[in-house]
Amino acid sequence: MASITSNKVRALLLTGGIDLDTNTLKVMLVGTGYTPDKDHNFADSITGGSTKELSGTGYTGGFGGGGRKTLASVAVTQDDATDKAYLDAADVTWTAIDAGTVAYAVVIREVTADSDSPIIVVVDIAPDVVTNGGDYTIQWAADGILNLT
Repeated sequence: MASITSNKVRALLLTGGIDLDTNTLKVMLVGTGYTPDKDHNFADSITGGSTKELSGTGYTGGFGGGGRKTLASVAVTQDDATDKAYLDAADVTWTAIDAGTVAYAVVIREVTADSDSPIIVVVDIAPDVVTNGGDYTIQWAADGILNLT
């Protein structure tokens, strides 16, 4: 899974403005109409339009919508053997979802609105996954959702 981080989260990490293993993080599903950009700093850079954040059966997009899942078992690990640190969490499952094509999973810190909810990482789901009413599970990579080397 390839991923990019936003410039905002980079600044927050350097200033201590975010604590990835104690803040509540959510994952949102985004369609093929979105093009990842490091300058997209907040969730409102993504939301809106039928081809951006998914919406449909089993997934209601938008701030406070029922589609975004809270990440569980979030952990930040320092791995001296491979000279990196990484963020990981339990895999996430949406039940009976039929809401479009998943191209990206976007991890955010949902605050009080999409306009102040920073994007942590945009993870490329390759190949894209067409939801069809079945369950959809994201199995995070062995080296986590986000890793820094």
